[in-house]
Amino acid sequence: MLQQLRESGPGLLVPLAWLFVAAADLGMVGSRSIFIAHLVMAAFIAFFLTTGWAAMDDGGALAGWRAVMVVGLGVTLTGVAGFFLVSTTLLTTSLVGWMLLPAVGLAYTGRLVDAGAGAYYGSAALGSLGAVIYILSLAGVGSGLVGLALVGVGQTVGIVDAVVRF
Repeated sequence: MLQQLRESGPGLLVPLAWLFVAAADLGMVGSRSIFIAHLVMAAFIAFFLTTGWAAMDDGGALAGWRAVMVVGLGVTLTGVAGFFLVSTTLLTTSLVGWMLLPAVGLAYTGRLVDAGAGAYYGSAALGSLGAVIYILSLAGVGSGLVGLALVGVGQTVGIVDAVVRF
């Protein structure tokens, strides 16, 4: 069961996380809930890293995703620190970091696989476009919600493809 959770869990957790972020952007989720979500996410990442470390030592795509999760744990903890220090900069860094890190992982995966490479490259491109749109929205240009939606769809397509294909 542990292995099934490690293999299938991200296919559910990724879209739920981005739906939660979109709800927060719309003001439907309070800052306390977002703080708790950061703690839960850090716990999930630590769980996936500790229980799957050896399995991700294959030198292939999983090794790349292990690196994404290691850096991502730091990015998530940056968000936690943002709550303690009341720092919008740290919170934004955490959010944008989680927009860009999976895009790198998806592009890396696309480079390594033959079957489905287009899905991974497309997911990486869609997520990256979403990150750019979101960052521009911070400067008052465009819609942050559109950026979040593109990131969420891009990452969901990539992770669901990985769960189904592998």
